[in-house]
Amino acid sequence: MSTYALTDSWTMTRRELAHWARQPVQVVVNLVFPVMLLLMFGYLIGGGRGVQGSYIDYVVPGMLALTMAFGLEGTMIAVTQDLNKGVVDRFRSMPMANGAVLVGRSVADMLQSALALFVLMGVGYALGWRADGGPGAFLGAVGLLLFFRFAMLWIGIHLALVAGKPEMVQAVQILVWPIGFLSNALALPETMPGWLGTVVEWNPMSHTATAVRHLFGGTGTEHVAAAIVWPSVLLAVFFPLAVRRFARLSR
Repeated sequence: MSTYALTDSWTMTRRELAHWARQPVQVVVNLVFPVMLLLMFGYLIGGGRGVQGSYIDYVVPGMLALTMAFGLEGTMIAVTQDLNKGVVDRFRSMPMANGAVLVGRSVADMLQSALALFVLMGVGYALGWRADGGPGAFLGAVGLLLFFRFAMLWIGIHLALVAGKPEMVQAVQILVWPIGFLSNALALPETMPGWLGTVVEWNPMSHTATAVRHLFGGTGTEHVAAAIVWPSVLLAVFFPLAVRRFARLSR
């Protein structure tokens, strides 16, 4: 990407960050929601059938992965609003790199996702969860989680461009939910019916959740490759689809 395109993308990122100051409630809700889920599954619902050791050690990495799959609707709605309010048309009339609007949206989303990760880790630490794998494994786990978020983000952006209108985002986002709930984030596949357990084991998010559990727990890196390959495949499919769709809509 040229310096010109990077400058335009950073300008669009600062535009998105300025929205945070004007809409602090939405930012807070996005941070609090995964914390509520962690407390609910960790204490109210419990779970952990078949899990060896503490369920908190199992569910916290799973919730971190689940958080990276959910919460896309804010960015998806913002993309459709820009299209419907003519914001993209105004930007297109300026000497701006094509796609800088989408890049700005994605960078702002990634910054909020990173913040949400560390907030949830702090809550997990208060509940007794510990990352025992060392600094390198910790950074590797965080990198895998953010990489998975980046891949999910471009799926969301593409779906938003297909939906075209903010009111359609809720219906389209339902397509993302199976990736989150049909996973091993909250329960072991071995405790599920055979066919469902197979689906869960093939879920890309399950690979990320398993990899970060092992990295945080210091029990190996054998699942890291799959946690890299799956998001790479998703990015290879949905990133060009989103960019192409945006280019067609912007004509």
